[in-house]
Order: sequence, then structure tokens, then C-alpha cells
Amino acid sequence: MSKNKLSVKDLFEEKFLYNDSLPATAGKFLLATLLAGPLLMTDATAPGIISAVKSFEKQRKYSPKQIKIAYNNLKQRKLIEIIHEKNSKIRVQLTNKGQKRIKDFYFENLRLFKPKKWDGKWRVLIFDIPTKPQLYNQARNALRNKIKDLGFYQMQKSVWICPYECEDEILFVAEIFQVQKHIEILTVEKLLHEEKIKKYFGL
Repeated sequence: MSKNKLSVKDLFEEKFLYNDSLPATAGKFLLATLLAGPLLMTDATAPGIISAVKSFEKQRKYSPKQIKIAYNNLKQRKLIEIIHEKNSKIRVQLTNKGQKRIKDFYFENLRLFKPKKWDGKWRVLIFDIPTKPQLYNQARNALRNKIKDLGFYQMQKSVWICPYECEDEILFVAEIFQVQKHIEILTVEKLLHEEKIKKYFGL
């Protein structure tokens, strides 16, 4: 396992906030900004919020009108909350619902990075998820479906192969379904029947 496992915050910033290939809106940008920490301001209007998020080096350019609409929408949907501090400051932060929405968005858009040149190593995902309680059955099916969606090759019933780095993404998925302790990821340099697997991945 990776010694430096990325947090949800790290993953979301890396895969969404600074990734121009994903669909983005002012609302999603605000959610990503708040994931890094609460916004402290004296004015919880569009100009105040815009000023607070300017610290992001690669800030997406949204108009004050877009920011205002997004801010009001997030507040109405209870994805963010506004707390009035004693020192006349206003703190805007994610609610639990907002944090869940970020996880859901990252999960929906989760993709593996495919380098131009393969490093010659295979990532072997093994999982052994109990059949009881019923929640585990649901988790197993959901995990299997996501692995298929990511393009893994199924070697055996609970053994899946991928030639690309995928540890952080798989650990994130396992965390969503709370089955981290039931999975293992191996990195190997040789598979006995790897020719057909190479063909599957176009290597």
C-alpha cells in the first residue's frame, strides 16, 4: 500500500479543482474551495467570496453573478453553512451534506491516469468481502461495477488487473463502501498469462 495515501481533499483538488478536462461550474468550484478549509470574510456576498478564493493559484474565472448564484444555490441546498463569528467575521464552510456531495462528484468522475509509456508493472486488486451483513453484498457489487467502469481486467472472480497506477483511486472507492480492510493491491512485474492481458489493454 502507498505510504503517502492521498486524502479525499488531495484527490478532489488534484482530480477536479486543477483539472480542466472535467465539467466544472461555479458551484463545484466553491465546494472544492471550501474543501480546503472554511472561508473567513467580513462580507458573505459575491465580492467577498471572490476575494476569499483568490488565493487559489489556478482559480477558474467566474463572474460575480455566477459566484452569487452558486453561493445562494449551495446555501439553499444546505451544502454550505454560514456562521457568524464574535469578531464580526463570517465563516462559510461545508456541511456534512456538502462533503458527501464532493465525494459523490469525485466518485462519479473517477478515472485512471494512463501514461503515454507503460512502466511494465501490473497492479493486482484482490478483495474478499464477507457475505454478511447484507450491506457487504451491496458494497461488493458496487465495488465490482466501479472496477469494471475503470477498465480493469477480471482474472478471477475477485482478482482484477490494471497496468496503471490506481492505488489512491481504489482506496478512495473502498473507503466510500467502507471495505478498506477487505482489499489488497499488489504491484508485480510478471504475469504467467500476461500476453492476452496486454492485448486487452492494447499494450
